[in-house]
Amino acid sequence: MPPSQAPDEEIRAVVAYLRSISTTTAGPGARGNVANGERTFWTSCGGCHHVNDRGGRLGPDLSRIGSSQSREALAQSIREASASIASGYEAVTLVTRDGKRIRGVRKGEDAFSIQIMDTRERLQGYVKADLRDVSRDMQSLMPSFGVDRLADRDLDDLLDFMATLRANTAR
Repeated sequence: MPPSQAPDEEIRAVVAYLRSISTTTAGPGARGNVANGERTFWTSCGGCHHVNDRGGRLGPDLSRIGSSQSREALAQSIREASASIASGYEAVTLVTRDGKRIRGVRKGEDAFSIQIMDTRERLQGYVKADLRDVSRDMQSLMPSFGVDRLADRDLDDLLDFMATLRANTAR
């Protein structure tokens, strides 16, 4: 196959699409305890991620994540949060004229304004002329959960719980 001439953004979009149509099941790789995985989810993830009628809205809705992501992709997203940031959840830092720093995820932008959801889940709009700086962060707002923050056993449990989050369980 010849090398791609597509811009990096298009390649990322194609990869994201292909990941979105892949499926996962708890299957033979599953070794965890779903109940403990659910507790881990609501303790560590539920403040930012929404599942069905519960949880935060700063991060992507995970109500159907078990239907769209492989176990391996989910594990990488948890262990290395900044390796792949979902479209619409890119982190930004705004600096106001008086030096106040505001972090959040970019929700919309044009030549004159930017709209974000700040880390308190408030939708905010800013006129760029009123800002000192707008920087796109390469690091996700989601922390990486290395083995120092989430043991392998707890990761297995969490992945098994996430595998239960499928299209037929969402409202």
